[in-house]
Amino acid sequence: MITLRQATDCGHADHGWLNSYHTFSFASYYDPKHMGFRDLRVINEDRVAPGRGFPTHSHRDMEIISYVISGSLAHKDSLGNTEVVSANGVQRFSAGTGIAHSEFNPSATDPVHFLQIWILPEKQGLTPSYEQKLFPLDPQDGWRSIANPDASSGAVKIHQNVALFATTIAATDKRTYTLQPDRHAWVQVVKGTIVLNGQRLHAGDGAAVSEEPQLTLLAETDAEVLLFDLA
Repeated sequence: MITLRQATDCGHADHGWLNSYHTFSFASYYDPKHMGFRDLRVINEDRVAPGRGFPTHSHRDMEIISYVISGSLAHKDSLGNTEVVSANGVQRFSAGTGIAHSEFNPSATDPVHFLQIWILPEKQGLTPSYEQKLFPLDPQDGWRSIANPDASSGAVKIHQNVALFATTIAATDKRTYTLQPDRHAWVQVVKGTIVLNGQRLHAGDGAAVSEEPQLTLLAETDAEVLLFDLA
């Protein structure tokens, strides 16, 4: 079963400096039918104007991933980390018992475009932590492991039974993924247009997948896709 979540149906907030689309309920956008999928709680597609950003604020008990699509994102937190994440970069922090952080666009001319992803942790009260890595993508590489519970294949570590993959697919090419029994998937299209098991998704669209052992992604244009493998 595949349930589409089209970008045109998502929540939208335009604050001038921030243009954000919410796949699931977030902040002032509330839809009881879209509160997340399995342990995936938030996917926000954010565009932040040059020189603007999110001032220091706090989180607890959440795994938070930023996936930078274009531009760069400056991060600062209460653990002492001060980093800049560029395109194809991923940052992960486990909020755990509490962490304060800020995210800004350091460019004076270019917006930053990124996905903000929240995943429910396996337990509360974890020790806060932070890491970031670059994940350049090439269509020849297939699925690139971005985040998983044991940091295997060079991925960042998340404290939940979730594996996040990214891929780019050249136009007219296919990518397949085998979903193990009792596992589910969320497919999020970052760029381009794909056909997922016969259903068309455009950039910004997502799809909840259950009871589909084999996923086939056909790229109608050059495409970039994230896939969450979920318990």
